[in-house]
Amino acid sequence: MQLFRVGLVGAGKGGSAIFKMLKEVRKVKIVGVCDTNPNAPTIAMAKKEGIFVTTDLKKLLAWENMDVLFEATNNSEVQQQIDQLKAPGTAVIEAQAAKLFVSLLEEKEELLEFKRLKGELETILNSVQEAIEVADNTGIIKYVNPAFTRVTGVLETQRINKNIFKVSPHGALAQSLVSQKPVHGHRTKVGGSGVEVISNSAPILVDGKIEGAVVVFQPITDIIKLMEELQKSNTIIENLYARIGQITGSKYNFDDLIGRSKTFKATMEMAKKSARSDSTVLITGESGTGKELYAHAVHQASQRRDKPFIKVNCAAIPESLLESEFFGHEKGAFTGAVRTKLGKVELANGGTLFLDEIGDMNLFLQAKLLRVIQDREFERVGGTQTIKVNVRFIAATNRKLKSMVRKGTFREDLYYRLNVVELSVPPLRERKDDIPVLTEYLIIKFNRKLGKKVKGVSPEALQLLVSYDWPGNVRELENVLERAMVVVEENVLTHHQLSQYIGQFDSLSSNKFAEVMPLDKMEQIMLRAAMARYGETLEGKKKAAQALNISLATLYNKLKKYRANLG
Repeated sequence: MQLFRVGLVGAGKGGSAIFKMLKEVRKVKIVGVCDTNPNAPTIAMAKKEGIFVTTDLKKLLAWENMDVLFEATNNSEVQQQIDQLKAPGTAVIEAQAAKLFVSLLEEKEELLEFKRLKGELETILNSVQEAIEVADNTGIIKYVNPAFTRVTGVLETQRINKNIFKVSPHGALAQSLVSQKPVHGHRTKVGGSGVEVISNSAPILVDGKIEGAVVVFQPITDIIKLMEELQKSNTIIENLYARIGQITGSKYNFDDLIGRSKTFKATMEMAKKSARSDSTVLITGESGTGKELYAHAVHQASQRRDKPFIKVNCAAIPESLLESEFFGHEKGAFTGAVRTKLGKVELANGGTLFLDEIGDMNLFLQAKLLRVIQDREFERVGGTQTIKVNVRFIAATNRKLKSMVRKGTFREDLYYRLNVVELSVPPLRERKDDIPVLTEYLIIKFNRKLGKKVKGVSPEALQLLVSYDWPGNVRELENVLERAMVVVEENVLTHHQLSQYIGQFDSLSSNKFAEVMPLDKMEQIMLRAAMARYGETLEGKKKAAQALNISLATLYNKLKKYRANLG
């Protein structure tokens, strides 16, 4: 490809336009730019492009093999100097001719831009699903898109160059041309096809003068389908709004489970292992031991943590409503079913469904639940469509399911499906080593809730808490501490303040407890509580010794004696 070597004299506004145009021409190479002003705009542009620049015209004219020189100064002295010094083979294009050259290039660019925009517009119009028809101001049809033929069955060749007032005189397009105003939601039949459509049309105005009009329309059948889809969507949205409060993430994680005893650590370790799989988990334990907290924590530590965590209390929902609560129902499935309702299983899709008090579920529902666990599918009440779900099940109960299986009140196959991983949460009386740390945690919690500044419990009060059997487990301990802290004015809870709330619902007297604890075990519990509160530093140990009313040396001896059990 032959390159034309071009020079430019004059780097002002006119020279800048010529420079920009020359840069866009593939067969042109700009070899130099000259201007008496070294700060002229085109000089800066040329420098940036690595092109030779100078303020001395002689240096530019000395360039060998320059094919064309553009003179953009319109200065007669400069033109005379060029005539005297230019090489014989260099053609000179003076200012007026240069302007004509720039105009031609600009017009070419505008033409190319127009073609590009026209191509883009045609692509857009050809791809839309709505039918489009365009006519000029006399009614002659100039354009129809492919969707026009799809909707009406009328070919493009049967429409182009026809007059809209003849082929479809009552349509929205003809109305816009006559009224010179937009027409919205016009329902009519397309001339030549009989297809009923909904049309929107508008006049095409250029500089305030009407040049034609355009109409966009869809068949009534498409509108009806859209309305049906919209109704379905609205039903789902209404249903979700009605149930949005039930879709929550888990509230607790493993950091919210408090304890240091061996039994507690063993349960925690098993719970963390179960979180790493998608296996069904059965959590057993007495009421008040924290089974729900374990369910939350397992979900939060699993790969489903960002998905819903849905809880169903099988004992709190009336048996007649339990099936609908679980699986949802279709509109009209029974009296009062005024809309489709999503059940807990469907809401938990992708996440975890926590079945609390699973032992209270009736046998009929147990069979339906078994199918969901096995096949991952179900139907809504009153529905025929099978719905697939991906749900992880965690169940909890304070009842003896094995005994219920033997009595026939709980399905054996469901029991084994649920009991893939069993978490047995120990009662508080079997983990009394955890009472000091639980007490400290709950005091901090209630300080925030009640605006108190309680620092802890007295040694006698702690002995009372450790000695009690806690039939209500952690929930009962929480209740006792909160009731005491509501009325306390001091910064330490005493034996007297706690004893009036302990054992109120127990058949035993508040001063008689189900267990007499060995003194050395009680001593270990008190040591652990003191070290947990004051820390392992020397200063902390001094405070611990003072609180326990023993010398620092005695504290060290006892820590050494019980080191294995206090770890």
